[in-house]
Amino acid sequence: MWRACGALRTGALALARPPGTRACGGGGDISYTQGQAPEPRTREYFYYVDHQGQLFLDDSKMKNFITCYKDPQFLVTFFSRLRPNRSGRYEASFPFLSPCGRERNFLRCEDRPVVFTHLLASGPGPQRLSYCGGGEALAVPFEPARLLPLATNGRLYHPAPERAGGVGLVRSALAFELSACFEYPPGASAQPSHVRWQGRRLALTMDLAPLLLATPPP
Repeated sequence: MWRACGALRTGALALARPPGTRACGGGGDISYTQGQAPEPRTREYFYYVDHQGQLFLDDSKMKNFITCYKDPQFLVTFFSRLRPNRSGRYEASFPFLSPCGRERNFLRCEDRPVVFTHLLASGPGPQRLSYCGGGEALAVPFEPARLLPLATNGRLYHPAPERAGGVGLVRSALAFELSACFEYPPGASAQPSHVRWQGRRLALTMDLAPLLLATPPP
């Protein structure tokens, strides 16, 4: 698996800083080298996910659609193994870790490590939200009543896998579509109280708010 992870990363490494260059991570004063070996047969790489769910090498010179990772196999491998970083290394600057064999893949994020990008087409079962470019392989059941519109930043959140923090960000384009389903109470309230979905009127539970506020984004 180590060899496979490295093979899928090769193209993006060319878009990052030259090998051996020291770079600053999320904390600004944290230095690292992509592919560094802190111990024999162990490699470390550093990544960043933006508010659109695009994954980059953290020290990529430019972060846009051209330079982000697009290989579904790599994205599924990376995000399916994501967990809190309790490795004892870079925990403050890179709060999540995706191990792959003897590789440590550290991740920091603009907002949340899971970003929902697509509402998958209805099938025989419940609808699902896909995240971070993984299609059907990275998806959770869509729970419209648990959508959380956050007035402080204008963003929308939805339950995510527990190992990835329990709360995911909804990409802005998808959030705009879903916001048309919200209902607001009488008066000047900026916070919706209900959502209409597939002919049902559902009260928003707001149960994600304590979890989101307890773990503020970097």
